[in-house]
Amino acid sequence: MEKLKELYNKYYYISPLDQADSAESNRINTFFLSGFFIIPASVTLAAICAFCRNSLRELLPVIVFFVICIIDTLLALLLSLMVKNVSRKKAWLLKNLPLGVLFSWGVASPTFICHSMGRAFEGILTFFLSTCICLCAFSFPPVFFIPIVSAGLCAVAPYIYKEFSLIGLASCVYVALMMFCLLFYKRRSEKKFLSMITGQKKRLEAKTFGNFTLLHEGKTIKFSRSKTTELVAYLICKNGSSANTKELLSVLYGDYADSARYGSSFRSLVSDAKHTFAELEIQNFFTAEYNNFRINPEAVKCDYYDFLAGEPDAIKRYAGEFMNQYSWAEDTAAFLERKALAG
Repeated sequence: MEKLKELYNKYYYISPLDQADSAESNRINTFFLSGFFIIPASVTLAAICAFCRNSLRELLPVIVFFVICIIDTLLALLLSLMVKNVSRKKAWLLKNLPLGVLFSWGVASPTFICHSMGRAFEGILTFFLSTCICLCAFSFPPVFFIPIVSAGLCAVAPYIYKEFSLIGLASCVYVALMMFCLLFYKRRSEKKFLSMITGQKKRLEAKTFGNFTLLHEGKTIKFSRSKTTELVAYLICKNGSSANTKELLSVLYGDYADSARYGSSFRSLVSDAKHTFAELEIQNFFTAEYNNFRINPEAVKCDYYDFLAGEPDAIKRYAGEFMNQYSWAEDTAAFLERKALAG
């Protein structure tokens, strides 16, 4: 057992802090998947209630199923909004809660379909589709994915055996084992990628005390547009939390900026950032997902992050100045000042 634990830690274990960025991706994906699923579920439920009034009692299990689906996806949607700005130390736990809600029902719903609705084939199909979609779209630790999927498979196993006999059950177990192998493969790839990012961190540095400067191998990174530097600076100040287009337009162009007028300029900034980082071969630092933008704090060395981590040298270097060229940084500067005095 100790040998297995040692092997797991060596090849597959990723610390919660290192998973903060993937947890944010999980949160964003859950938000949009929940919004996508809730619409057809609501339309289907409304259609059943409107056009099948004479047989509502017979369709009661179907109605209950869609009601639970709507409640579950709505809960996941709301949770994904509530945990958007949690600290990175709590990100892995809290930002994966919406995914846990969505995924747990995705695995549990096939049992409901098989048992209460009497539709074994649809239930089994739902089980494997939901697990495959989640495995491809999200980042899972094996200790979370394997027990839930195993429990779901055990729950639908009697229906698989009844519908497809022992050969069908054996085939489903084989597919589940293949998914577990894929899970470990993805996990290993993520760990290797994080090791690469650790090496990149030695070459990429953000200086925030005084004026903001972004350096790569000791040289200042120069973007084609001056506003691109401010965009990156603001996202660094967000410490890994996402910002949408509306928030960034307000920061970069003023409180009354709108996408109709400034949308094209903003897209040029995003393109400039992506192009510049790609040319310098800087990976997993600037991320744009579903109109949400963020940077990965684990991919850059930053005096601001060292300060927040309580490193004595960073605290000594802070002299009351933080990203001086940007007015929106004043609140953060005041926070750092209070923290320095308290420490």
